[in-house]
Amino acid sequence: MIGSLIEKQLTTPQQYPLTLNSLVLACNQTSNRDPVVCYEDGLVQRALALLKEAGVVRFVYPSSGRSATRYRQVIGEALSLEERPLALLAVLLLRGPQTVGELRTRTERMAPFDDLDAVNAELDHMADRSEPLALRLGRRPGQKEERWVQLLTPDASPIDHFGAGGETSGSALGEQLAASTGDPYRSNDDRERSESDHGALVEEIAALRDEVAELRAAVSQLQAKLSEEGDISYDNGAEG
Repeated sequence: MIGSLIEKQLTTPQQYPLTLNSLVLACNQTSNRDPVVCYEDGLVQRALALLKEAGVVRFVYPSSGRSATRYRQVIGEALSLEERPLALLAVLLLRGPQTVGELRTRTERMAPFDDLDAVNAELDHMADRSEPLALRLGRRPGQKEERWVQLLTPDASPIDHFGAGGETSGSALGEQLAASTGDPYRSNDDRERSESDHGALVEEIAALRDEVAELRAAVSQLQAKLSEEGDISYDNGAEG
């Protein structure tokens, strides 16, 4: 959601700040998004309220002929980010881990970079902050280039944040966002599916426990029977 607000601010400033409807449409785009989502108005409104509490979103109430409340991000102010790092952060939020080349191409409309070295320099600066905003990921099998991932909302990222130095966490603001928003990035269908999966798992565990109890009882009966047969065999041998 923050990524969508940044993107629209930098690419379509004439339509910014965004109305609720515009923000929902921006979040639910099927292009330039990974993963593609389908948020409902209510979910976006709840997330906006929580993001406002976290100090990264502001509400612009109707005035000067406008009839709808609009929303704008202020995370750039909160983190003292200029246009170029803000553009990089937006792409990483909206599209997940990216190579330097992908980032240069996909930030072109927001904040053009002269070359790949300029992108790398900005990413290094974001990674070297006291509370890092980005992390360089090592190459994985089958990959030719390293990728970068954002650390603002690590709990929302679909991958594990591992680099050369091991596991890392996001900034304090990122942790605050994760705590304040819960998980606004999942649709109601996702939540219902998760709850359903959890219920099915609980039932499966209960069934397995019953099976283990039955197996233990059967083993105990078998041991008792074998013990009795052993005693009988021993007694018969003594009498002979």
